[in-house]
Amino acid sequence: QVQLVESGGGLVQAGGSLRLSCTASGIIFTRNTMAWYRQAPGKQRRLVATITSAGSTDYADSVKGRFTISRDNAKNTVYLQMNSLKPEDTAVYYCKASSDYIYWGQGTQVTVSS
Repeated sequence: QVQLVESGGGLVQAGGSLRLSCTASGIIFTRNTMAWYRQAPGKQRRLVATITSAGSTDYADSVKGRFTISRDNAKNTVYLQMNSLKPEDTAVYYCKASSDYIYWGQGTQVTVSS
């Protein structure tokens, strides 16, 4: 059974930081490209950052320079370090694993107050 479990969300003031974690089980983690998406109320789910199995990263323009995606293959975990948070970063953040199949986590709420 495949599971992606996100954690680390919460309420933070603008300018603050949070680190999200997503721990995977039931997949060969090293074969998967991992990604973080977010979905604000009434909006589409959008890509935030990706990291390939080789460690290459890519970011949405809106988070470049503020967010950092990383992975620890020994822990089957992908992280999203979020700094200089803005109210517009408020959303549910989802973890995604991609290889031959796609799997999603259940999401974690991030709320940034002004």
